[in-house]
Amino acid sequence: MKNVMLISDMLLPEYITDLISTTKEAALDELLNLITGSPLITDEKKFRKAIMDREKMMSTGIGLGVAVPHARDKSVKDFVIAVGRSLNGIDFDSIDDKPVQLIFMIGASDSQDKDYIRLLARLVLRLKNEDLKKNILEAANANEIYNVICSSR
Repeated sequence: MKNVMLISDMLLPEYITDLISTTKEAALDELLNLITGSPLITDEKKFRKAIMDREKMMSTGIGLGVAVPHARDKSVKDFVIAVGRSLNGIDFDSIDDKPVQLIFMIGASDSQDKDYIRLLARLVLRLKNEDLKKNILEAANANEIYNVICSSR
């Protein structure tokens, strides 16, 4: 049996933040500043460019108040995730034209094709759960957000 990838295994509390940004570009930059602190990202500039290039192709605002900016690049050793929360919401050019309150930024190695697709699908499916989103939005701080994500399988 194949091991199920758990989002909680790829996330650390120090990569979760309440965003101060009010624009899409600033929010992406804020999360990039956070995620590129990971030792799993070996070249900050290359990863930053990969995320921005992906976002220029098409917004990663998937609707329902969620965005999932993501990129695969050889500057990334293994999966790394950062989470940003904006209680006021950010215009993210989402497919439903609604503001985004939760942003899950994902970095992966350029060799992680199948697992990358699986991770994106699993994350999107979980984020359709209104209770999970509500609990993340109501959490007091990054540690609580982390615990909410870890406890929801």
